[in-house]
Amino acid sequence: MKITIAGGGGLGHVCAAVASTHDDIEISMLTGRPSQWSNRISATDPDGKVYHGRLTHISSDPADIVPDADIVLLCLPGYLIEKELQSIKPFLGSNTAVGSIVASTGFFFQAHKILPTGTTLFGFQRVPFISRVAEYGHSALLLGYKDSLSVAIENSTDSEALRSALEHTFDTPVKLLDNFYEAALTNSNPILHTARLYTMWHNWDGIPFDHQTLFYYEWDEASAQALIDMDSEFMAVLDRLPVRHGAIPPLLEYYESSDAASLAAKIRSIPAFKPITAPMTQTDGGWIPDYTSRYFTEDFPFGLRYIKEIAVEHNVATPIIDRVLAWGLSVSGYRR
Repeated sequence: MKITIAGGGGLGHVCAAVASTHDDIEISMLTGRPSQWSNRISATDPDGKVYHGRLTHISSDPADIVPDADIVLLCLPGYLIEKELQSIKPFLGSNTAVGSIVASTGFFFQAHKILPTGTTLFGFQRVPFISRVAEYGHSALLLGYKDSLSVAIENSTDSEALRSALEHTFDTPVKLLDNFYEAALTNSNPILHTARLYTMWHNWDGIPFDHQTLFYYEWDEASAQALIDMDSEFMAVLDRLPVRHGAIPPLLEYYESSDAASLAAKIRSIPAFKPITAPMTQTDGGWIPDYTSRYFTEDFPFGLRYIKEIAVEHNVATPIIDRVLAWGLSVSGYRR
């Protein structure tokens, strides 16, 4: 099986390392910085296990590595998906499946507009790994695994075969979702991140902070309550869509919590989350929010915005989501 991975962030590194340990899988990298990549790629997990992988081809030109691919997997932030789909479109084979490592940043909405009708599409509801780059083009940290994954597949003549192939690629059980909404409208980062950011900084007075906040380990009850409230509105949107009950569980259920206090405690206790810091920049006076980070450039305009658009389409009132989205788009300076 030949897989082309597009994108050189943490997920691109880890997915390449894990997948290419299989003798029956060839991994090629489509990256804007091919000269900085080695043919050898590794990922180290928290227990010290190291995945030693090998890349078959590395290129910045989709014409080099897309035509022969069985699968093209985008490991990209939302703002780069449209451009990448336009780039690979002329080189896709008739049987090539195109997917995204996480579908909640607009992948299906963009693919429906850009790629030929009938193209096999797939997208994961949540990312398979928590990941960070260690040495760009060479190594990464695999900070956490998922017990199972859920994927939406469209226009495939054999969805079960593709599901099985993805399960094998990531060494993780993969469940098949009923339709693309169940992957595209997740309540993960587009709600999880935005609720936290809004709670931390919507009343910020401009005075720098004395340290870089730990995004999850310092999670408070106010952030948890905002998350619960936004998730409740999100669930009301799902009620208007052909989404199977339980396919996207409420966050209280997902985190095995009952209220804001228990949810905050649960989030603070997740080992893989503990070292992750809030998007901040250090100045002479201290730490300030970084409105140019992917938390702002992706989760608001290419995550929460799609939820809002579907809510409007189906006449669902989302006052809290509206307030959070308006703030996030304003401080990040997003213009469509």
